[in-house]
Amino acid sequence: MQRIIEIASSSFKIAMQELWKNKLRTFLSLFGVTIGIFCIIGVLATVNSLELNIQSEIKALGTNTIYIDKWDYGAGGGPDYPWWKYVKRPSPKYEELQQIKERTTTAENAAFIINTQSSVDVDQNSLNGVILYGITEEFPSMQPMEIQYGRFMTDAEFGLGANAAVIGNEIAEKLFGDAQRAVGKQVTAKGKKINIVGVIKKQGNTLIGGWQFDKSLVTNYRFSRNLMDEKRADPLIIVKGRSNMTSKAVKDELKSVMRSLHKLGPTQENDFALNDVNDFSDALSKAFVSVNIGGWAIGILSFVVGIFGVANIMFVTVKERTTQIGLKKAIGAKNSVILTEFLLEAAFLCIIGGLIGLILVLILTKIATAVLHFPIFLSPQIIAIAIFICIVAGVLSGIIPAIKAAKMDPVHAIRS
Repeated sequence: MQRIIEIASSSFKIAMQELWKNKLRTFLSLFGVTIGIFCIIGVLATVNSLELNIQSEIKALGTNTIYIDKWDYGAGGGPDYPWWKYVKRPSPKYEELQQIKERTTTAENAAFIINTQSSVDVDQNSLNGVILYGITEEFPSMQPMEIQYGRFMTDAEFGLGANAAVIGNEIAEKLFGDAQRAVGKQVTAKGKKINIVGVIKKQGNTLIGGWQFDKSLVTNYRFSRNLMDEKRADPLIIVKGRSNMTSKAVKDELKSVMRSLHKLGPTQENDFALNDVNDFSDALSKAFVSVNIGGWAIGILSFVVGIFGVANIMFVTVKERTTQIGLKKAIGAKNSVILTEFLLEAAFLCIIGGLIGLILVLILTKIATAVLHFPIFLSPQIIAIAIFICIVAGVLSGIIPAIKAAKMDPVHAIRS
């Protein structure tokens, strides 16, 4: 082990001397490695960050959760399935909610939601495009909304259909200047007065849309029927499965319950859709596999150029140090020692080029995160991949020059 450490230390010192002695030649040789690592790791970091952020947003829609709707959020009934069949499907009804609770054993909870867009007025100030949500009391346990100021609606307000609501942070700031000032104030939507009892904590922009609570006003279902036509308000039932149940088991049971509620015969097709959040996550993972392959392809093309550059510098190094190699072999250095020294030197050169590429990627991620307000990060796994690639590239680019050096005849090497 001590001998290996000595060889590695010597190889590193020689590699650094080569860098210092032939700066331009070494820089041009390592530039390909640097660009290759920059491309590979840059693409991997961006794609990985994008996937993690989207997966996090999908999970925020609910784990082990099924969305009952007339629209299929995925591939639908297939490419030949007529869109008008979706339009003709019946929308979920509030009355079905209680039936689902009573008939399902795999469900932990269920909620009913309707929504529409409207303008919201405060004194002379009016804001368009606000999302109005009408929710049942079970919704917060499935889709938690953290309240920053004030409080959430009480069970009594849900039961009585009181004109109480919580408001999104962005809407509160636009209407009142300061989000905290919205608590206790009254707004008007669809001609109805609404008392603001709380402000939802700011969530920020999302890539997949989601609930967009920052731009919403959330009230209870019973009061919301005064604000919108339920049939035209995209009614939706959300069912969350028990922790010991898979989403597939919940989905299978819901399929049976919904077919019974809709009185469908054995030969009739479903007139409803059961959208599983887990299916979105799986589909996204498969899509990102292709994106990652594309990123690897771009990076490898650049990296091949770098490998040839390092191989070139190693051939030149062997030629320049032929006399030294002969002297080492003359005093007893084994072929394996010479081979190891040059392989380690090539690996160190590639690692140095790779580290420069990593530093450039790190700088770029910091700039992109600050400018785009989208978190891009380098995970330890990606850094480990970069170092591994550099070591492999060093071995591949240095193997032929190292073998050539190890097989030299000491007498001929010294005479040269």
